[in-house]
Order: sequence, then C-alpha cells, then structure tokens
Amino acid sequence: MKVYNLAIIGGGAAGLMAAAWITKQYRGSKDAPSVLLLEKMPRCGRKINITGKGRCNLTNTRMWDEFSPHIHPNSQFFKNSFYGFSSADTMDFFRSIGLELTVERGQRVFPKSMRAMDVTDSLVGFIGSEGIVEMRTSVQVTSVKKTLSYSELFEIECVADGGGSSGRQVLLAEKLLVTTGGLSYPSTGSSGDGYDFARSFGHSIVQCRPSLCALTPVGYKENDGTLTKFGKSLKGLQLKNISLALAVGGNIVQEEFGEADFTDGGIEGSLGFRLSRRAVQAMDNCQKTALIMDLKPQLSKEQLALRITREAASGNNTVRYLLSKLLPRQLIPAFLTLNPQLLQMHGKEAANLLPELLKSLRFNIASYIGFERCVVTNGGVSLKEVSQKTMESKLAKNLYFAGEVLDLDGDTGGYNLQIAFSTAVAAAQNAVRSGEQW
Repeated sequence: MKVYNLAIIGGGAAGLMAAAWITKQYRGSKDAPSVLLLEKMPRCGRKINITGKGRCNLTNTRMWDEFSPHIHPNSQFFKNSFYGFSSADTMDFFRSIGLELTVERGQRVFPKSMRAMDVTDSLVGFIGSEGIVEMRTSVQVTSVKKTLSYSELFEIECVADGGGSSGRQVLLAEKLLVTTGGLSYPSTGSSGDGYDFARSFGHSIVQCRPSLCALTPVGYKENDGTLTKFGKSLKGLQLKNISLALAVGGNIVQEEFGEADFTDGGIEGSLGFRLSRRAVQAMDNCQKTALIMDLKPQLSKEQLALRITREAASGNNTVRYLLSKLLPRQLIPAFLTLNPQLLQMHGKEAANLLPELLKSLRFNIASYIGFERCVVTNGGVSLKEVSQKTMESKLAKNLYFAGEVLDLDGDTGGYNLQIAFSTAVAAAQNAVRSGEQW
C-alpha cells in the first residue's frame, strides 16, 4: 500500500495554499515529497469563491503593528506565521502563479478581475500543472488515527465516489495536515469534521460561535423569520462614515468607525461584522446587548443643535422636515419608530433632543445570524495545544493544523484569508522540513 509523506485534509484556502506552496518549492525537483490533498466537495475552494461578495478580499497590506489588532483571540500566536509568510509574500505568491491583483481602499487586496473564482482557479491550476500534489475531490474522510500496526503512520479512513463498499478505503501518510475549516457556511463543506479529528488525538476545542455575522435588532423580524415593517423599511440602507458602539450590560465595550449595511439578516457591513464577535459572545452569555449609532460623528452635540436651530428658524420646524436635512430619507421612518416621542415635538423642543438622539441611536439586539451565513468561526482547536512556530500538535507528533480549524480568527478586510495562508505555509514548510529525505 502506498504511503504518502504528507496528507492534507481539506481543499479550502489553507489546504490549497499548503499544496501550492509545496508545489512551488519542489517544482522541477527529483526529491519532491508525495503529497495527497483530500476534499469532500466535488470542487476545491468552494468557500473562497463566495468570499468578499464573490470578489475575494484575499489579504490586507497592513504591516504587523497595524495588522495584529485585527487578529483574535491571541495575535501573538499568529506572529511567527505572519512574519514567515506575510501579506506581501501572499501577493508575491499569487502574482508568481499568474494572478493579477489590485489594492482598494482600506488596503484590501483583490484579484484584478474581481472574481473570487480566479483565486481558486489559480491555486488549483498551479497545483495540478506540476503533478507533485495528488488532488482527490468528493472524498469524505470519516476518521483518522495513528496505529502501531503501521509504524505510527496516520490511517485515514474515507469514502469516495458516493459511498458504498467499493468507495471505502484506508490511506496511509507519515504526516497529516488538517485544514478542514470551521462551521461557517456549511453548504461549502465546512461541517466541523476537523474538530472531531482533533479530539480523537486528545485536543481541546474552544467553544465555536459565529463571527462576522449579521446582528438582528429587536422588532426587525417576525417569529417566522420574515422581516417586519420596521425591518423592511431599513433593508438595503447603507450608512457611511458613522460610528457604531457595542453596549453589553449597559457598558460600552467596543466602538468602531466606518460603514454599516442593513440586510435581511440585520446590521452587517464592516462595522456590524467587527462588533459581532463580542456581541455574539455576550448574547450567548445572556447579557443584554445593543448597538448605538453616532450618525454624525464629525459634529458635536452643540454644533448639531446650532444647525437644527437654523433649520427650524427657516419656517418649517416639523421633526420630519428637520430629519430630512440630517438623515437619509430611508432611515427616517425607523428613526421615528425607535424614538416615537419625537412625533409630538416641534421646533426648539425637538432641537434640544435631536442632537442626543442623532449621536446615540440605539438598536437593542435580539439575535444574530448563525453559522449558515456567518463569514468565519470564532473558536476551534485550542492554541495552547499547537506550536505557534510550526503549527504542529503538541499532543500528537507529525499532526499539523492550519486555517479556520484553529481558534484563530480575524476582522473583515482580508485578515481571515491571510490567517489561512500564513498558517498553512508554516505547517507545510515545517512538515516537509522536519521529514527525513523523501
């Protein structure tokens, strides 16, 4: 029976990058290791293809000091991997395999074509062109174990070609890299298999929660999940240059500046996503959670009061008229729904209250969108049990982890894919370096 030097389980961002990096390192070499990449879905990179709304924000050009605050829960764990394969290295790598890139605002990097599928195709095409890595799709790994009967090799039990006895097989590998992703977007194949594999070797799994997900305000949805009149009035609204704060138990715990979108799920956009990690944790701990919007962060309350007073002096001092001078038209009905006392006010009375409300529009949060549509998983294989330099398990020799399966996630803006790429290269590099001469 053939014994592979390295088996990679999972053909997502981390698995493909590990395979592509090995391919590049050993291209044209007679001493290339035998590498097997297994993917349960018919095609690799399904989740890559839907990232960035189909455009794939594949990294961010920020240097470590600005990059690291966007990594959770322990950026120091990621530091070695990042320096070993930085965002600049990621860009150089993709360009070297024929993918043109472009940098947009926020230092976000995209394929020049703005097609996420081109990122996947470039990786898969490059890996396939050299023949160093054997790729098998539609292969479901059911269990992994180490057994003395095969001299401490990894036994990988799997089912291929739709199952049945003819599709069941056992594969052998000297080293194993788990890149199965987390629980987000299970339709792409991320169903938590890697956590089961990790547990079978004694690893602890930090509780998994959705992150970078929509936060649903109170009154936004009916019990059956459809939007209320309030939700419908806000859906599709995009707010730019606002400040959004997260309040937990009455205390502000995080505040961000940027853009927010109202969708069929609730409050999303870069602001909603950045606050969602802590918001979900708070709600899971039964803490009251709210988002507080400052719709005019560039203006003080005093400046707003003067502006409102001037508008009221023009002759039309109804609240709706005053709001029309200050807010997007689509936001006004919801603003009044959240602050019904305004409907009874005019002129000076409204001018006294509006500045406070415009700088602290409160949305009490009822729930959040789960794994079915969140961008990334918060939680995973405990970082305490994995070497931050090599990505090798501290509990099982020659077992490695990379990507979302780890308890390591980032904010929106290219950070999560860079986590996948950097940890994958660290794992692949050390797996092949620590091996004997193939």
